[in-house]
Amino acid sequence: MMSSYSVTKPFVSVYVLAMVALQFPHSVLSLNHTNAYLNHICIKGEGTVKGNSYEEAVKGVIDHMSTYLGYGFVNGAGSDGPTKIYAKIQCRPDASESICRSCITTALPEIRRKCPNNKGRIIWYDNCLLDISSIYTLGKIDYRYIFYMYNSKDVSSNKMAFNKNTKALLYELKEKATSKKEIPYRRDYLYAAGEESLGTTKVYAMVQCTKDLSAKNCSVCLDWIMAKLPKCCNGKQGGRVLSPSCNFRYELYPFVKT
Repeated sequence: MMSSYSVTKPFVSVYVLAMVALQFPHSVLSLNHTNAYLNHICIKGEGTVKGNSYEEAVKGVIDHMSTYLGYGFVNGAGSDGPTKIYAKIQCRPDASESICRSCITTALPEIRRKCPNNKGRIIWYDNCLLDISSIYTLGKIDYRYIFYMYNSKDVSSNKMAFNKNTKALLYELKEKATSKKEIPYRRDYLYAAGEESLGTTKVYAMVQCTKDLSAKNCSVCLDWIMAKLPKCCNGKQGGRVLSPSCNFRYELYPFVKT
């Protein structure tokens, strides 16, 4: 049985170690019309639990956190007695509060099904991230889990030029995201989206960090994942790199609401 839980808005955690490469085919269902499952991780290093008390405690923490989603990010803590529970929820800033809540409602039973006995578990959807851990790592960059997704189709233009220009756009968005002030709380804190015409091609992109990070750590995290270009998605029509702490995405079609 859970003994306690608490919630605070702008802070969170980190712990991990593996790389996954996935194909992400082009979809015409953009602009938040879909909430696709992206990936999940069962963190073996944090150990396992048996029985329902831990799951009931986790659900209690997440249910309580889900009442504070207006900011698009919330972290919370609790326990089932012997085991501490630390959780964070982050949604895309262009996702409404109801879409964010719906995403978490989907994510919680799904990660329980996929990682039934793991204390630590992370699941990514198009509109949200749910990170559950027994370790307190608030405000740190998670360097251990990272995965790529990309469109199977190549761009028709020069790949090297496309990679260079896409990376330049992402760095421009990084500077924009990390220059925003945290107070008053903004849904677009540590987030930016934009577009750029590259010859006859228009590229749409976004960058985002979890709101527990400082602007400095967000910049460091984004530099780290953006260094994966072009390795992750060399000349692809769309691609993204995601970690528990930050992510970026670019496409040749609009996929975020302005």
